[in-house]
Amino acid sequence: MTTPGHHRLRIVSYNVHACVGRDGRFMPERIADIVEPLDADFVAMQEVEDRPFGGNTVSDFLGSRLNMRACRGVTLRRGDADYGNLLLSKHEARVHVLHDISVPGGEPRGCIEADFDIDNLHVRLFATHLGLRANERLTQVRQLTPALERDDARVRILAGDINEWRPAGRVLRAVHRIFGSSPRRRTSPSGLPTIALDRVYVSPGKALTELKTVATAEARIASDHLPLVCDIML
Repeated sequence: MTTPGHHRLRIVSYNVHACVGRDGRFMPERIADIVEPLDADFVAMQEVEDRPFGGNTVSDFLGSRLNMRACRGVTLRRGDADYGNLLLSKHEARVHVLHDISVPGGEPRGCIEADFDIDNLHVRLFATHLGLRANERLTQVRQLTPALERDDARVRILAGDINEWRPAGRVLRAVHRIFGSSPRRRTSPSGLPTIALDRVYVSPGKALTELKTVATAEARIASDHLPLVCDIML
């Protein structure tokens, strides 16, 4: 709940597995059904396969259905579809940048950086999906560090599939040096989550008020990850 002089922001990080559920069905509308009631300000999606759907594309469908602006972070082309990250927002970005954090020998990866003015406050959000190998992830965090460390924004948020399950691993230690530690919630595999691959970090850390997963029966089927929901108070 928002109190006078304060503004709640809700960020959702969701690896949607190309909108193909554990039942093998391609259903972008199911992803929208899960996200819509969350009333998020920002949704950072990973593994978005932007193929034709509903007379347009998946990202256009999701943006329209959720009444949010879409910022695409394409990392590769698969068949007739762009593939990569997608940042959906209720707020208009005053600037956004796409960082190429690909590492030779690994799948192309990227990070969306977007700046917003919300209630006269400068908010910067990074939406990303790091690689599968530990050394690859560490290189990617180091590539992003100069951008992540810029402190000209009142609030900085990093959201995405960090792909790191070791709490004391070098990748998370590198992120913690920038943002401090953050609560972790198990998001994968969605049927019976055992590891916290998906993360939301906020600076200043005291702005984070709640972090939870959506573990409904539908969410456990719609993707191999559960959505991660983070509330912050400005």
